[in-house]
This record gives sequence, structure tokens and C-alpha cells, in this order.
Amino acid sequence: MRRLRIARNIRLGIKTLLVHKLRSLLTVLGVVFGVGSVISMLGVGEGASREALGQIRKLGSNNIILRATKPVEDEQASAERVLMSMYGLLYEDEQRIRETMSSAVQRTVPVKQVREQGRLGERAIELRVLGTTAGWFDLVNRRVVAGRVLSQRDVDQRAAVCVLTEHGARRLLATRHTIGELIRIGGNCLQVIGIVRSEQSGGSIQTPDQHVDAYIPLDLAREQYGDMTIRRSAGASERELVELHMILVQVCSTDQVRPTAKAIEWMLKRFHKKEDYRIDVPLALLRQAEATKHTFNIVLGSIAGISLLVGGIGIMNIMLASVTERTREIGIRRAIGAKRRQIIGQFLIETVVLSTVGGLIGTGVGMMTPWLITYFAGMPTVVPVYAIVLSLGISVGVGILFGLYPAVRAARLDPIVALRHE
Repeated sequence: MRRLRIARNIRLGIKTLLVHKLRSLLTVLGVVFGVGSVISMLGVGEGASREALGQIRKLGSNNIILRATKPVEDEQASAERVLMSMYGLLYEDEQRIRETMSSAVQRTVPVKQVREQGRLGERAIELRVLGTTAGWFDLVNRRVVAGRVLSQRDVDQRAAVCVLTEHGARRLLATRHTIGELIRIGGNCLQVIGIVRSEQSGGSIQTPDQHVDAYIPLDLAREQYGDMTIRRSAGASERELVELHMILVQVCSTDQVRPTAKAIEWMLKRFHKKEDYRIDVPLALLRQAEATKHTFNIVLGSIAGISLLVGGIGIMNIMLASVTERTREIGIRRAIGAKRRQIIGQFLIETVVLSTVGGLIGTGVGMMTPWLITYFAGMPTVVPVYAIVLSLGISVGVGILFGLYPAVRAARLDPIVALRHE
């Protein structure tokens, strides 16, 4: 019996709302835009956050990345045409870290970097040549597309081999056999033994690899290119002496990452007279990004929630107008025995119908908008399940909250006064 009464009240509520179609539609639109904006904004924010977090995780939560950077005073000296600048990480730095922090450090990977032109026949491309060890491919874990990566034997024997990234291989080895092909890098002839994927850096997050890398044994790079590079521009030449451009440090456990990073920083300050290095700790970046994501979602949700508040005010407005218009009807129902809770239930059902319909339509709009952003702008978006549930829950809650006052006001009308109303 109770279910039949509720079903009858729902049908009556829908019928009443359809009497004023335009007014009901405009009220529903307020909820639609509110729910749609909540889901859309959270979807865009979630997509951007996940992309950033994914890039940081690819750096390795147990890794510490040391990079050589040119000091400010050396930059000023270069502008003044000073012929020689010495900066960056040292071979001894890598050795000290490996030997003095053996209890916390699992392995270290030294990296030397030069820019050289890669050639195969008439094709040419500028490559970032990285002299490194076999451990690089364990710390910078990328999928092998073809062939193999550098082995310890290649490093020990200073083998004239290289591993290319997929982007560089496609441009340089197009229409040729990939594995076993001989290419010229600078003045050296190297055999391609493998091709790997690379990750493109985005924003402030810089991955150790780039899409135009060529990996060769470290000792071969030292032998062929040395530690000094010469840059010529505008009739002048600038010499830079850099032993290592990067050192990757793998720590045994995540609990030891921050203490180890601080110990490395203290050691570098002791042996470097100027700050010619940078220390990146992916674990710290990851935790900072997760905290930023949480704050970002709260801000976006709060801004979008204002739209739902506006929709709720619209619902209250239409229900107050409905109470005024239906005063005589309420008086008749009270006169023939309708209780206050039945009047309240009738008006609450109407507001819940409005908010639920608006919430369902808004959910569709909110899910479609991020998809369109991804399709046309190429920006990654992810609509989390909690955003849909939260938005629908809030929309129904807004309907009940803002419909409660008009419903109570209708129930409190004096039946005699209501019957006299015209």
C-alpha cells in the first residue's frame, strides 16, 4: 500500500511539473550545468594529475638523479667570451657515492653526454649520444622494440655498438635493416644492436632519456669524445670541460631515499666549490604531486559545487512559486484529511524528480565533455567513478535540502486560509 502511494505521488509530481514545462526545464538546466561542471573539472584535473604522477613514477621511486648544471657565473663568463669553463659531475663523485654509501646505495650509473650527428647514407639526424653502462637500462626501464640493450661485456670490451631510441631509428634507419646496420656518429662507425622506446619529458618533469638518444659504452665515449667539448658561434669558440653529465643512483629502499639524497648533497658541497649540479628525487616529487593533486581536486570540486548551489536556489525558487500557485489545492487536500507529512512528501518528491533528472543529464554532459577535450585537444582526461557518484549524490541532496523549506511551508498552511485563497 505504501509503495502504491509513493508511486502515485511520483506520477502526480511529474504531471505537476509538466504543467509548466519551460519553467521546469530551466530549473533542471541549473542542476545539469552544475553536475556537468563538477564531473568535467574533476575529469580534467584527474587526467592532468595522473599524467604527471605517471611520468614521475617512470623515473623510479628508489632512484636519485644527479645532473650537471652550468653555474650562473660560468653563464656570465660565456657571455664575456671566456674561452674555458669547467663544471659538472666528476668520475670521483660516482666512485665516492658507490664506495662510501654502499650500505644504502644498490648501484650507480655514470652518464656522459655529447651531441653528434648520426648518418646513414644521405640521411642525417642530430643525436644525443649517451656513454653509459649496462645498468642504465635497469634504472631507466624502457620497452625493447628490437634487438637487445648494452651488456656488461659490451662495456668491458668498449664494443663499437649503440642502442637507438625508436624515434631516432625511424628517421635514420627507414627502409633499411635495423639490427646490425652500421651508422656513423660523429667520426665513428657503430653497429646498431637494439632499439628501445623513450619517454618524452613534460612540463617541469624531465626524464633521463630523450626521443633522439643513442646509447654507447661509457669507456668508448670517453675514448672517442673525451671530456672537453668545443662550441663555435659567431666567429668565437667556447670550450667546456665536463666529465659526467648525469649520475643515476639506485637506493636499496624507499625509506633510505631522502637520507641518502641529503648525504649525497652534503658530499657534493664538500668537494665542489660551486653549485654545478642538481639533485632530483623522484620520490619527493611524487609525494608533492600527490598532495598537489588532492588540493587541486578540492579546489575544482568547490568551484564546480557553486554551480550546484545555484541550481539548488533555482529549485527552491520554482517550488516556492508552486506553493503559492497551489495554495487552494493544498487547502482542499488538508480539508479532506491529508496529513502534513503527506504534503511535505508530495513537494519533496517533485524537487527530487527535478534534481535527479538534472543529475542524470548532467552526468552524461560531464562524461562527454572530457572525451571531447581529449579528442580535439589531445589532453588526457580521466573521469573517476567517485566524481559521478559524488555529483549524483550532491544533486539529489541539493534537491532535498532546497526543497525542504517550500515543502514545510506548504504543509504549515492553515486549511481555512488556504481554501479562501484565490
